[in-house]
Amino acid sequence: MTTTPSALTRIDLTEGEGWSTWTLSPGQAHVLTSERAAKLVDIKPAGRQRRGTGDRYELRAKAMVGGVRLGGDDSAVQLRITPKIPVDRLLYLLAYATGHAQWSDEPVEAGARHELLPAVGHAFTEAADRALRPGVLLGYREVEDTLPMLRGRLRAPAQLRRRPGLALPLEVTYDDHTPDIAENRLLLGAARRLLGLPGLDPTLRARLRRIVVQLDGVTAPRPGAPLSTWTANRLNTRYHRALGLAELILRGASYELDDGRRVLVDGLLLEMWRVFETFLAAALGEELRRRAGGRAEPCDRDHYLDLGKKELLKPDLIHYLPPSDGGRRLVPAIIVDAKYKDGTKRADLYQMFAYCVRLGVGEGHLVSAAGSENRMEVPVAGKMVRLYRHVVDLSLPYRQLRARIEELAGVMLHIRAESSAQLHES
Repeated sequence: MTTTPSALTRIDLTEGEGWSTWTLSPGQAHVLTSERAAKLVDIKPAGRQRRGTGDRYELRAKAMVGGVRLGGDDSAVQLRITPKIPVDRLLYLLAYATGHAQWSDEPVEAGARHELLPAVGHAFTEAADRALRPGVLLGYREVEDTLPMLRGRLRAPAQLRRRPGLALPLEVTYDDHTPDIAENRLLLGAARRLLGLPGLDPTLRARLRRIVVQLDGVTAPRPGAPLSTWTANRLNTRYHRALGLAELILRGASYELDDGRRVLVDGLLLEMWRVFETFLAAALGEELRRRAGGRAEPCDRDHYLDLGKKELLKPDLIHYLPPSDGGRRLVPAIIVDAKYKDGTKRADLYQMFAYCVRLGVGEGHLVSAAGSENRMEVPVAGKMVRLYRHVVDLSLPYRQLRARIEELAGVMLHIRAESSAQLHES
């Protein structure tokens, strides 16, 4: 496929597909070879056009999906990357990864919408509408103020410091019952973020504007600032699904470079490797806990490689079970690391081997979204560490995907039981 540049070149790529050829102006080529675009696309020259309309380049999408505008003026490019799995399946992964969705045959609205950004916008709008239907959630916020009368508690040190010898006004602290709480800030920020995206139909934009109006008096998050934190409780239960999607939308407004810097984007991007890791840890952890009890810890950050605690271990899931000697204290039993790529590399095996040795577990499980399944045995200190490679195909229909997660949990528990029995015999 070859296209020619326009005032705003729209480049449509699909995650995981091969190279496609595009004709770009020098400015557009510079934009797509910049540091900002390095995590989004691969680019290489494909020869020169004879008529001088631009140079031809081959482009290939990386593991981010969504839409973003890069560059400005004559160099502007509208880049859209479609996920390699169906959009409704991706929305299901996103919803489940927030921890607030359940397995079902029709878990996600907007299933008939084939473009990612409108589908995400519709899913969030549906969830936010349901959350706000009974009314905007109110909460208490501690406020420090200067008032002509006592309200709440007097801040005596501040009063003496600022107005020594004066009776009024008073420096006070009180709890204000207000809609300006973390939950509403996230909903407002996500609604505003979606309103700034191209490609949303007028009906959806109207619904998003109504959400913004409902949240009058709420402070929207500042672009690039850390997101407001909230805690799940009985009072905000109806907000849970909408909040999970809101966080994903707001995080999709930027991405991280290799040196840790955050890049704000004019659009919405989702990191597929992060979606896969979060989904797998949540879904598999839930199934392991249902079958065997114990405690599932996604993104467990309690373990270090060294005694000085400088090198943090970062497995995607550790499942804790009672030890084989009958002790009460739960110990690491199953270690899982997700790899959103075709198979696993040598470095992945080294990493999992380090997890197993450091945590004293005899087997580790690498789960990729494609590739082949196998087992590797590594001798160490008179015993054997077994590294298993599994595959979860994300394009499977919902029921088959659920069955695959259940099957994988069963396999891991069986391997654990066999290992424990062999250890007991020896």
